[in-house]
Amino acid sequence: MKYLDEFSDPDLAAKLFDQIHATVTRPWALMEVCGGQTHSIIRHGIDQLLPEGLEMIHGPGCPVCVTPLETIDRALAIARRPEVIFCSFGDMLRVPGSSDDLFTVKSEGGDVRVVYSPLDALQIAVDNLDAEVVFFGIGFETTAPANAMTVLEARRRAIPNFSLLVSHVRVPPAIAAIMESPSCRVQGFLAAGHVCSVMGTGEYPALAARYGVPIVVTGFEPLDILEGIRRTVLQLESGRAEVENAYQRAVPDAGNPTAIAVLRQVFEVTDRAWRGIGMIPESGWRLASAYADLDAELRFAVTGIRTAESPLCRSGEVLQGLIKPHECPAFGKECTPRHPLGATMVSSEGACAAYHAYRRLELVEVS
Repeated sequence: MKYLDEFSDPDLAAKLFDQIHATVTRPWALMEVCGGQTHSIIRHGIDQLLPEGLEMIHGPGCPVCVTPLETIDRALAIARRPEVIFCSFGDMLRVPGSSDDLFTVKSEGGDVRVVYSPLDALQIAVDNLDAEVVFFGIGFETTAPANAMTVLEARRRAIPNFSLLVSHVRVPPAIAAIMESPSCRVQGFLAAGHVCSVMGTGEYPALAARYGVPIVVTGFEPLDILEGIRRTVLQLESGRAEVENAYQRAVPDAGNPTAIAVLRQVFEVTDRAWRGIGMIPESGWRLASAYADLDAELRFAVTGIRTAESPLCRSGEVLQGLIKPHECPAFGKECTPRHPLGATMVSSEGACAAYHAYRRLELVEVS
């Protein structure tokens, strides 16, 4: 039970809360980048126990939520093709496109399958050589190495009927985009520990220096998050803006060199649209030209996609930290986990899903 009980100790949590309360002398706004951190904060009521004026802003760190609507609609178009077996992690099946989702395609007879690894999809391709097998490769830096490895394995084994629909995004450019927004209120960041376990912390000092914000690499258990908050407010109160690693049990500063090498071999950096946010320069990966034959977007030439977000959904503002989920008029009414209008309500890491699951149902008037 190590790291379960140890990092949820209520007595230690109380001491950290006391230290945070003793440190804060003025209002501060912090952003937790990762949706997993958001769920932990809301589940344990951490935000409600912080000093008055210390606000947690929920960031865009949910890869399901920020997958562009255009990419979802391309996935739907590919999955509807009779020769395709479309493979995805389960959390993508209910993400709404412009008109429906992958569950709808499956109910209409499309061969849509939930897998637990891209290698599962590769094996399906081996077992079904008369079909085209497509894996929906989404995520931040955490899931990208496994997808890159699968591309290398497909090439090594010369499997002709396998391809990836790629929508990988990178965290550091998103932090820069948040800080450069005219409506930005963020004064410090809790960086995602699992991302840094892959990529290390090397890209963050330049961001901290450029924007004058502390960035503290943080885990996901209650004590991890409280320690990250404590370190961030200590920096803010003392006028510092540095990178600190508060998750050293999982994050070496150099990251995972083997994973980084595979990523650099298979992918190349590209501009990427984030759902609800817009285009962020150099914020994504696409397959490098040497692996273009494994790119499903090119293989199936999915063009003529017209996208249309729900006019009721304000998930883009939630992703940018401009509003809290319950400040959307559709929250808990037209938009629920069973009938989501946006990805933030259906994703296991979405802020709207967290507020709904943990009964943050305070409805407020929104002009």
